[in-house]
Amino acid sequence: MEFRFELALCAALESPNRVVARQLGAGIENPGGRIVDVCVLTPGPEFDRRAAIAPDRIPDPAIEAAVGPGAAVPVSEAFDLPPDRAEAIAERAAEIGYLERERRDGRPVVRATARYPDDWVGSLTAIENKPDLGTPGDLAAQLRYDAALGLFDEVILATASYVTRAHLNRIPEAVGVWRFDPETGEREVVREPMPLAPDAPGVEIREERALRTDVALVDSAAKARKRRRIAERAYGKGWRPDPSSCAHATTTADGRPYCDRFDRVVDPGRDCGPTCDARESADPPATDRERLRDERTAWVADPDGDGPRRQSGLSRFL
Repeated sequence: MEFRFELALCAALESPNRVVARQLGAGIENPGGRIVDVCVLTPGPEFDRRAAIAPDRIPDPAIEAAVGPGAAVPVSEAFDLPPDRAEAIAERAAEIGYLERERRDGRPVVRATARYPDDWVGSLTAIENKPDLGTPGDLAAQLRYDAALGLFDEVILATASYVTRAHLNRIPEAVGVWRFDPETGEREVVREPMPLAPDAPGVEIREERALRTDVALVDSAAKARKRRRIAERAYGKGWRPDPSSCAHATTTADGRPYCDRFDRVVDPGRDCGPTCDARESADPPATDRERLRDERTAWVADPDGDGPRRQSGLSRFL
């Protein structure tokens, strides 16, 4: 249920004014300690410049490398990494079009194809999905983590349940609440989120116990680096999963994986494996996910084609 809810929300949130992605790591001191269900990125002033570089995620070490669009720099000097790792990063960055590679005097050198823009992200919103508030699990702890760290500009809880005052009292006041119907795509704002402070230091909750909470203090520079990584990951990844390699597999008009045999949206990673008695191996359905994403969001599939087509001063969640 939660997977179908999540994909329906992602589809409903798509617009030419934003980028939507799902399942992104949001821990800093403990990188795997927090996974955000949905992230919404709105463009900043230099979004066009970032979109013009590449449709893929640019590796963070390539962004931080001592290399720009000016003179070429030896790979060994550009990256403060072991040689094998530096070579792999340079190769990947060149593959997606961020770096150019050549050899000079027998040494591999790199040059950036463009200056990486500092101000291409307008805002990052984290959305935690909990369709059924009757089985909250670790919901309160997850939202306390997000509110204390302040990595995102806003944090929102999305649910299909009727939201009571008791529910609101259990989660941080800064967290906004939406009631979302995955069948109709209608969304009711139960409580507006409060702005967080991503530019300020934050507190990362490491572990909560009955009489003790272990935390790590995170400075603003570490948060800024993590925000850039999340933004890059969101831009390159999107939210649509690969459909299953099954004769019954198809996709909805908005690109969600669908099973004709069971007549519903499915999770290919869990529902379509060898344990499914109806599975019939076949090529996956032909779904142009890049076309859908290019048409429906701010992401640019082919920056060498018609070029970026972005706007500024954008509405948020209309």
